[in-house]
Amino acid sequence: MSFRLNRKRIMRAAAVVAVILAAAALFASAGDAPPWRWDLPAGFPVPRVPPDNPMSEAKVALGRRLFHDRRLSLNRTQACADCHRQARAFTDGRARALGSTGETHRRSAMSLANVAYGVSFTWADPNVRRLEDQVLIPLLGTHPVELGMGGQESELTARLEAEPLYAELFAAAFPGDAQPIGVTNLARAIACFERTLISGDSPYDRVVFQGRMDAMTESAWRGMRLFFSDRLSCSRCHAGFNFSGPVDYVGTEEFDRPPGPLFHNTGLYDLDGRGAYPAIDTGLRDVTGRRRDMGKFKAPTLRNVALTAPYMHDGSVATLEEALDHYARGGRAGGDGRARSPLLSGFTLTGDERRDLIEFLGSLTDATFVSDPRFSAPQVSPRVE
Repeated sequence: MSFRLNRKRIMRAAAVVAVILAAAALFASAGDAPPWRWDLPAGFPVPRVPPDNPMSEAKVALGRRLFHDRRLSLNRTQACADCHRQARAFTDGRARALGSTGETHRRSAMSLANVAYGVSFTWADPNVRRLEDQVLIPLLGTHPVELGMGGQESELTARLEAEPLYAELFAAAFPGDAQPIGVTNLARAIACFERTLISGDSPYDRVVFQGRMDAMTESAWRGMRLFFSDRLSCSRCHAGFNFSGPVDYVGTEEFDRPPGPLFHNTGLYDLDGRGAYPAIDTGLRDVTGRRRDMGKFKAPTLRNVALTAPYMHDGSVATLEEALDHYARGGRAGGDGRARSPLLSGFTLTGDERRDLIEFLGSLTDATFVSDPRFSAPQVSPRVE
């Protein structure tokens, strides 16, 4: 049976969520905490950090500088920040990412907002479970070439060692290492910086976690009721405080089942009447080889979604309006007219409902996050040779 959400029910539900998350934060503070003080939005839990890479101010400062340094690409033309631009919620505005050599990626650059809570990373690989491992993919990968440092690790290390500032920063970040400058520590530092990219000050957050009932427009309130309704079921995939798939944080180990990655087929392609996706990218099936995994991809966060167009794993949907049309149709059907994903049954929206839903999605934009100077390029940069 479908249900109708009103403000009181939303606030009661939000209160329950807040209690759970606060308990998680208390659980975290009861243990041995790393030498790092999280500056978290109201209601947000403490992110889980790998025990072999504890957070520190020195690592975050180093990681921030490395994230913005184009010397991390072989031809010195591209940094992590060129594909993950702060003004676009750490995406790049392209349908498909472009590497430093001009090679086009088969997928779009994912947002890094709240990546600290991720269970898995990349669009469709359940085996990439740590940010430290994900960082190495664009850095060293060769299919496609992104930063182009695959096989050039010694060159990268030499570049960093030649910069006196990096000698100081790596030594401060990894004081126990005899030779702190290297690819492993580079990845650790960038991962620590990326864990600080937390977005939680949107109008939606001010309503749900701060109780500021006037932070959202009346249209956005109506759109929120639609978003969480059984009729549309948007929250079936874009769930939880991050509007994404499963999340992990300190305290989730108390649940019967620890969070694991989830991937969904949203009916984006149907090339053969049986739901086939383009051979260049069949999603999770590329990893597992299983037919049933055809077209399954990770549900990205909807936080700041109004800033991250175009959409889908390959950027094939240009606008939020087009995305709504896709789901309203039930995806792309075959010749028999049946939807090719069990997630999609289709729905009908009036013009007013479409506008309300778009307004709600816009209420997930965190203006503070995309302008926070803590995440931008350091004002004083190392020498670029």
